[in-house]
Parts: sequence; C-alpha cells; structure tokens
Amino acid sequence: MDEIDTPAIIVDLDLAEGNIARLQEFGDANGTSIRPHSKTHKSPVFARKQIEAGAIGICCAKVGEAEAMVAGGVKNILIPNQVIGESKIKRLIALASEANIVVAADDAGNVGQLSAAASGVGKEIGVIVEVNVGMNRCGTEPGEDTTALARIITDSPGLRFDGVMGYEGHTVAVRDQAERTANAELAMNTLLSAVDNIEAAGMPVNVISASGTGTYNITGKMDRITDLQCGSYIFMDGDYLEGFEDFKPALTVLATVISRPTSDRAVTDTGMKSMSMDRGLPIVVDVPGAKYTSISEEHGVMSVEGDAQRLKVGDKIRLRPMHGDTTINLHSHYFGVRSGKLDSVIEIAGRGRFR
Repeated sequence: MDEIDTPAIIVDLDLAEGNIARLQEFGDANGTSIRPHSKTHKSPVFARKQIEAGAIGICCAKVGEAEAMVAGGVKNILIPNQVIGESKIKRLIALASEANIVVAADDAGNVGQLSAAASGVGKEIGVIVEVNVGMNRCGTEPGEDTTALARIITDSPGLRFDGVMGYEGHTVAVRDQAERTANAELAMNTLLSAVDNIEAAGMPVNVISASGTGTYNITGKMDRITDLQCGSYIFMDGDYLEGFEDFKPALTVLATVISRPTSDRAVTDTGMKSMSMDRGLPIVVDVPGAKYTSISEEHGVMSVEGDAQRLKVGDKIRLRPMHGDTTINLHSHYFGVRSGKLDSVIEIAGRGRFR
C-alpha cells in the first residue's frame, strides 16, 4: 500500500465480501430478506455486490443517496426516512421512472404531497408507515394513528401501501446480549402489534422491515419480519466491534507519521477532516503501544511506548474509526485491497448526498 497517499480509506475487499456473504447466509437460513442500508458504504459498487449476493434491494437515507445509487445501476430502493418538501418529492418521483421506489411516511400531510406528485405525472411509488418502536425519533405511535395512516396511503392515488417499518436503533448498541435481546424483542412486538391492527382493518401488510447490525440475529429470527436494514455489517467500526464479533473489521484509515517530536509522542496527518470523532478517538491497528490521545483538524497525536517507539517519520499506520458511516462521508474514494495489495479505487458516489 506504499503507493496510496494519505489520509485514505482502505477496504479489505475479501473481508467486506465475507461480511456480505455472512449476513446473506443468515437471512437465507431464517427466511428473511436482506435489504442493506447503503448509508454506510454510499457506493453503488458495494450495493451491487450485496444484491449479487442475494439482497432484494438497498436502503438509502436521503433522496440524494438514492439518485447516486440509481445512476450506478441499483434499481430497487427503500428510503426508510421521511421525504419532505416539494423539490425533494419531485426528485423522488422522478426516480420512479428508473427504479422501484418505496419511501417511509409518518404524516398524513406528507402522504398527500406524495400522492399529488406521483399521480400528477402518472407514476406510482410504494409507501410504508414508519412506526415508533421505542427509539422515540420518527414514526407514528402504535395503535389507531398507525392504522389510520395506512388507510390514507391505501386510498391515495399514485401510492401503493406496502407495509410498515420500525427501527430498534435504541437497542443495537446495548452491550449486554440478554438486555439487547429483550429490548429488541419488545420493539418488534410493538411493530407486529401495529401490523395486526392494520390487517384487522382489512389492509394486507407485505413488508415488515426492521433491524440494524447489532440486532440482526434477534430481529431476523422473529416470525413475520420480512427484511433487515443492516448497514454497518459490511465494514464494521470500532464502536460496533466492542463485544460484537459476528462480522470482520474491513475498514481502516491509512495515515502517515509526519512528526516525532519526542520519544513518547508521534503525530500523523489524519485529523478531524478525514476521521469522524462523533464516537471517540480511533484505534491504532497492529501497532502495540501506540494510542491516539488527541486530534485536531489535520493532525492526530499519539502516545507511543514499547515497540511503538520505533515509528519514524514517513511510516504508515492504519486506524480504525469508531464510526464508519460518518468517516466515509469525509472521503471521495475507497482504496480496495486484497492481501495487502491495491486492487481497485472505488468512488464513494453517495458522499455528501444528504439532501
């Protein structure tokens, strides 16, 4: 990897492809479809790898990400998020000419806007109701509100009521397995209760979508859950890897030592402009005795002891970000490697596409 300039995002392609295969094998064994969330990798190249492995489509957080995926050949997209505003809705409906588009909603006014935009140009998009299953972010409250919104969608021209989703995001990072399981099952039972109410009102529910990487093996084993929206599993990151080893760490940031002011301090060229800090300092990989202690815009400061004191100016080291999604958004390309050698350079087409 000597030819790769730094800071740079490095993906071990063999490990990433192994993670893709591992989740797909789980889904196949449990009769649950995989619909990975592309907000992690933001790349049509990796989305196509997931679909080729058996995924039924992908999720995109924003219309901009969906546009990048459709341009890259991905044709089945769920936006598990609210699309609000005339310009965004217009762009969303335009995608329906090129791909199967499904979007989440939790507001009757928004449903009306989606219906007017789609029917006005003779298009149809799928809509799922997002249900609040305990995360207390978006979503209708379970019960009459959810059933009523499903009815509005069903009766709206240009829209196809596909089902429901509920994201148990408040449980995915719970470290204790028993507690995580109990919380995830409670969240999914809330979602399934909403499904029961909708079906009792005479509306079929074809999609019951949920899950994150941290709960895939809980939610994915529950009867009636149709698809999993896991994202981080493809690369993993330092935060997820604390006590969770189902998937292998495939993503690192390559950094260069640019200064050795003292025997116990080294400085790299990788700071906050190339490494997200929302979940803490990165982990230094394969250099025992080296530890990130502080970070600024362009610099990362490490304490070094023992064998790590051998580091010299010009040496390259690998760092594992604590949050992969937000670190990836800072870079324009991946450097894909196999057996330590550069294999390919892959555009991160969805980076910065947050509108």
